[in-house]
Parts: sequence; C-alpha cells; structure tokens
Amino acid sequence: MVKLSFSALLAESFGFFFANLRAFFHLVTIPWIASLAIRLVGSALNQESILAVLVEKALDVVPTVMFMMAWQRLVLLGPNRVERLPGLGWSPRETAWLVHLLKIGGITFVLIASFVLTVGTMDYGALTTPGAPIDPALAQRQALAAPLGVGFMVSALLALRVSYGLAATAVDVPFSPRLSWTYGRGNAFTIIGSLFVTFFVSAMVTMLTTLITLALMRGMLGAQEAAVVVTWTAALLVSYAGAAVAATVQANIFRTLLGWREGAQLPATT
Repeated sequence: MVKLSFSALLAESFGFFFANLRAFFHLVTIPWIASLAIRLVGSALNQESILAVLVEKALDVVPTVMFMMAWQRLVLLGPNRVERLPGLGWSPRETAWLVHLLKIGGITFVLIASFVLTVGTMDYGALTTPGAPIDPALAQRQALAAPLGVGFMVSALLALRVSYGLAATAVDVPFSPRLSWTYGRGNAFTIIGSLFVTFFVSAMVTMLTTLITLALMRGMLGAQEAAVVVTWTAALLVSYAGAAVAATVQANIFRTLLGWREGAQLPATT
C-alpha cells in the first residue's frame, strides 16, 4: 500500500505551480476573463438576490472546469498535451470532467444552496428581540438550518476525499468516486488534509487580496466604481491560482497512489 506524505505532497504541488507561472498565465487568461464577465453581468442584473448569486456561482463552474482540466493535463502529461487553450471550445473530455465533478460535489452544492437560501431568509431581529412572538415559519427555517449546515460539512469532506479522481478523467482514464474511495484507503486523512489546507490557504489569500486591492484603489487612488472591478479582477486571478494548486495536488495524489503512467493498466482493486 502506498502511503502519501502530507508535507511532500504540498511541497511538490506548490513547487510545481510556482515553477510554471508562465504556463499558468497562458492557460488562465480566457477562463479568468469569462469569470470576470459572469461576475460583472451578475452584479448588473441583481446585486441583492441570493438566488442570483447561486446561479452566478453555478455558471462560473464552466470556465473553472476548462482551466482545471487543462492544468491537470499539464501536470500529468506535460505542456504539449494540453491540446487547446482553455476557453476556445468545449470538448467531450470537459463534459466527462464536469459530469465527474457533479458526481463528487453535486450534493454539496445543493446542500450549501439550501443552507444559504434558508439562512438568508431569516429575520434575525425577531430572533434576538426578547418577548417577540415566535413565527412558526421562521422557527421551521431555523430548525432546518443546522442539519443542512452539518450535512454540507460532511458532504464537503467526502467530496474532498474522492476529488483526486478528477485527474484521471483529465487524462481519459475511466474513473469514478467509488474507485477514488477504494484506491485512497489508508490515506484518507492525508488526502482530505492536503486539499483542505490548499483550499483554505487559497481562500485566505483571496480574501487578503480583495481587502488590500480595495483599500489601495479607494484610499490611495481615490477610485470608487472602478475599485470594485479591479478588486474582482485581482481576486479572481488569485482564486484561479488556488484552483491550479488544488488541481496539482489532485493530480499528484492520483499519480502517486496508482503509480500511474500513460498507457499503463491501473492496479487491481482489493
């Protein structure tokens, strides 16, 4: 049984990303622009609707899929096998990658969407006002919020556990969440931990980039409307960088666990 090393996995993945920054900017350009356009259109249509925000996030999956699949091919097969710049078209391979992603994270997205819609409609003033009459509908939404939140966290951890199988689909290897679970036995904490740390660091750096860019644009340069657009542009680029590192971690897990090389048979499951 192959035992993954948490520190080696993260060091190799972050090292690969920083060693291939030119390739990153080459592959990310069109998906980055597409994500920014989706954000701008969503903001122009409705800035306050929670449902609109969820639809915006769902649409943003498309450019993200195009980029992450291409990046995983770069990691596993090299730059000459990416074949097409992400965003210039949609292939059956990308469809298969998206379907695999939905199998892994579809339930998680549904749960977080349900949680956001439930929590977003609560009247928090009524909850904190002493002696206020209890609204049965509000009490029902409050009762639903906790199990939805717990379900989301559990499903997110399970999704992280099997998400490395996306790298198999990127290189046209038939794979499924069940196989990811089977091949990952004995390495669950390393798989979940390495991906969790990667996404957490990405989220923190994206948040800091957002705050710093917004402060610079509004404080030092005196920009107002343009500040939001510039901030989104910078934050989305950092977010895509985090996605690239996460995709690298997934690809390295897949290659290490299965001893994968192109054209070779996968090891038998036990």
